[in-house]
Amino acid sequence: MGVVILLVMAAGVAAMLSRKLPTAFALVLLAVVIAFLAGAPLTGKNSVFDTVLQEGAPALAATMIAILLGSWLGKLLEETGIAGTLVRKIVEFGGDRPVFVALGVLAVSALVGTVTGSAPAAMLAGLIGIPAMIAVGIPKVTAAGTILMGIAAGMPFELPVWQFFSTALELPVDTVRGFMLKLFPFALVAATAYVLVESRRRGVEHAWSLKSVQKTSGSRGSSRRQRLGDAPWYALLTPVVPLVLALGFDLAIIPSLLAGVLYALVTTTRPREMNRRLLRTLYGGFEVAAPPITLFVAIGILLAAVKLPGAVDALEPLVKAVSPHNAVLFVLVFTLLVPLCLYRGPLNVFGLGAGIAGVLIATGIYPAVAVLGMATSYNQVFGVADPTSTQTVWSAQYAGVSPQQVMVRTLPYVWAVALGGLCVTAATYL
Repeated sequence: MGVVILLVMAAGVAAMLSRKLPTAFALVLLAVVIAFLAGAPLTGKNSVFDTVLQEGAPALAATMIAILLGSWLGKLLEETGIAGTLVRKIVEFGGDRPVFVALGVLAVSALVGTVTGSAPAAMLAGLIGIPAMIAVGIPKVTAAGTILMGIAAGMPFELPVWQFFSTALELPVDTVRGFMLKLFPFALVAATAYVLVESRRRGVEHAWSLKSVQKTSGSRGSSRRQRLGDAPWYALLTPVVPLVLALGFDLAIIPSLLAGVLYALVTTTRPREMNRRLLRTLYGGFEVAAPPITLFVAIGILLAAVKLPGAVDALEPLVKAVSPHNAVLFVLVFTLLVPLCLYRGPLNVFGLGAGIAGVLIATGIYPAVAVLGMATSYNQVFGVADPTSTQTVWSAQYAGVSPQQVMVRTLPYVWAVALGGLCVTAATYL
């Protein structure tokens, strides 16, 4: 039966890759089929309806709330002009020095990446940052990659991601935070190396037409700047407020994000306008958060299915037979498997990879902290180089290149980050 379950998982990957089914729908269907194959009854203990669907759907509720609050804070950064002001100040400081401009945009992208991920983060930093980089001679592919590498550098401090891994892998937030702090230096070095190497290797390219630059700089963001002006300097501290509270004062994730929302509101908004802005940005945050929340509902259902006793018993001997336990082999094998997290592949943690992580923990193949190290290392690759991820597609298209071009340029750097994370995992937890 374990072989049949693996074949069903392979069919699910094929359905997602071929876009026959949306990822969330494919994961739910996969979970129900796995539950039936594992011999789960329709109702009662360890059942399809009560355990997999009823208990699985809200299993990641804390993550969903954290995603919503991060999206709300992201909408506030956009509407209040905080994100745009950060990028403009960096561009003004860099002047006509391409590398300095790119490094500045990278830093802003990292800051934004600590608040919210995916396409919203790319837009907040990229709407001004990408045309500014191209205008000073940064190649288009490098400009798009800079935004993505910056977001990935901030990802180890993205509080909703901490909450996701904590809930999905049943680990304390402190444990997740501890590994993320170890992963951050690899992400930072890789992002900085990407800017320095790619901008110098490709040389200066003034390929962005004047018409395009004028159109971008004179669009909605410019009119908003004229209407609202730059955000006050103290409001620019908004992205670090949740981090300081969560890291420095050990405050829980949801209160930390709420504090960031309140700080952004109080430092940029007049009292009589607060109610309208709060509601407007909250509703906008719901729109941004809807797709990932839907995905997290499906992931919770899949995790509940693969943890059923019947599924664990069926998969345990097969997974044990192919899982390396030697630390060197662990690093070698899982480094070579990095491409399987691309194109919504089987090791993508926001897809079937979550189910595989659940199997590895439920069967006792690896300790949960080792699975955490593996999953977070792969997530650094997916968040930058996957041509199907929303932030990669948006950044590439906005810069005027294809997502595949961005993947080719960024993959060596994020692959190195994954290697670093897997080395730390093997040395620390195996």
